[in-house]
Amino acid sequence: MTATAFRLAFFASLAASPAFAQSEGLFAHKTVTVYIGNTAGGSYDLYGRMLARFLGKHLPGNPNVVATNMPGAGTLKAANYIYEVAPKDGTAIGIVTETLALEQAVANPAVQYDASKFNWVGRFATSNNIHMQWFTSKVQSIEDAKKYETTVAAAGAGNLSEVIPNLLNKVIGTKFKVISGYPASAEGMLAMERGEVEGSASSWAAVKVGKAAWLKDKKIKVILQDVPERSPELPDAVALGELGDTPADKQLLGLYASGGAIGRAFILPPGTNPAALKALQDGFDAMVKDPEVIAEMAKVDLDLEPRQGETLKAEIAKTLAAPEDVKNRAKALFGR
Repeated sequence: MTATAFRLAFFASLAASPAFAQSEGLFAHKTVTVYIGNTAGGSYDLYGRMLARFLGKHLPGNPNVVATNMPGAGTLKAANYIYEVAPKDGTAIGIVTETLALEQAVANPAVQYDASKFNWVGRFATSNNIHMQWFTSKVQSIEDAKKYETTVAAAGAGNLSEVIPNLLNKVIGTKFKVISGYPASAEGMLAMERGEVEGSASSWAAVKVGKAAWLKDKKIKVILQDVPERSPELPDAVALGELGDTPADKQLLGLYASGGAIGRAFILPPGTNPAALKALQDGFDAMVKDPEVIAEMAKVDLDLEPRQGETLKAEIAKTLAAPEDVKNRAKALFGR
């Protein structure tokens, strides 16, 4: 055997060995796709593309990571895809609504998953969904919304932009007129700016980054934040957890305010290959500590409050274990 033939045979035997494959990396020569359950411009998109930009270098094999938008049904289209269709080898990651478990608990007919069976990569940050009114609207507070009808843009039955106004109409007597069918918050905010509607909803992270001029020029008034307690950044906007005239009302509204703990987090299909799951969780943990990532997020004013995947799974279990009377009341209110 010639020296050249020997070298070729030697490297061929290495390539076929498990040890060589392991050193080359679990994700080598693969493409990982991040499925974003909303259209471009909102916080789901911002965080999803941040993950796609930086995760690859923290995974074994340094795969190419790409982001693609899959809007529909308030992000539940993407959630159902990840649950039912996506490959289980770690190459499909989703970012969907923080109310993933809540929509299941209250029997949203668009849900085709069991939230307890998703695997979780990790969370970039908590989420604070806000409801805002254009400055020309008569409604500039929740109390105003009890007196006057106001039109608000909504992005589907699984989205807080639709769920919360309808919930408040039924529980505390507001007069939001929900105009559904907008693909996501970016289109809803554009409709508000054009005068098609008076109000809209989005995440505080997306608004303070993408609509800083609105805040500076007082074009909008934030009238509600979907969290248990007011954010220090929004001390004058009522928190959902404050509302409700009875203990039962407060318990119901508190259930809907609880999704912020899930925030902008990433899911994997049930049954994901354990080695790929661990590599993705470890890679995510390393990524959110990467000085380059921290600096980039600070530059665009994106919050970074990371949480590991297993703790998110516990939060999901807590929501699914909500008292039956609370879940049944939510189902009754929405006719499910």
